[in-house]
Amino acid sequence: MITVFLADDHETVREGLRLLINAQPDMEVISEAGDGITAVQRARETHPQVIVLDLGMPQTNALVAAKALRAFLPASAIVALTRHSDRELAGQSFAAGARACVLKQSSSNELLRAIRFAAAGESYVDSALVRGDSNRVPQAKHPAPTNREIAVLRLMAVGYTNKAIAVELQISLKTVEVHKANAKRKLKLSSRADVVRYAAENGWLKDP
Repeated sequence: MITVFLADDHETVREGLRLLINAQPDMEVISEAGDGITAVQRARETHPQVIVLDLGMPQTNALVAAKALRAFLPASAIVALTRHSDRELAGQSFAAGARACVLKQSSSNELLRAIRFAAAGESYVDSALVRGDSNRVPQAKHPAPTNREIAVLRLMAVGYTNKAIAVELQISLKTVEVHKANAKRKLKLSSRADVVRYAAENGWLKDP
């Protein structure tokens, strides 16, 4: 079992990541933090195998936090998470002690692969950075979702069931399922954890 520590300042993003990771048969989230200082403190207490570290957290520059974590916990592998598709930043994260770097806008499979590689002592770089198309966003190669499809996905992200969404939007259950499938396909989202994370990153949860 790979023990994972989550460090991200968005609680909803952490929730989505926790759901995703704990759904894997070989992974378990054992602790979390919302800022760099707390991340260093709690990670030192829990000694996780892998630390998923958001590079955009407040308090203590994340690269500084990565160096501190590397110094205090040399046996823990750091997976850097960033929304900025900047190869230079990825390089800086590796220089600070990270073993892997993943873009937040990439699919969940990228993060899961990075965690497994890092736990095994191997390096991993997001495939988008490797290919050089890292400026892409999930919906770039697909038609944009319609307003109704987005409405369905937003309600899904905050916990509405299909039946509740149908009642809220006054549409049929079948229409809800179609809108949800279309939106997830266009945005390249596969699981509820993907939807929650995407919603949080795009500000959908501020005014559900």
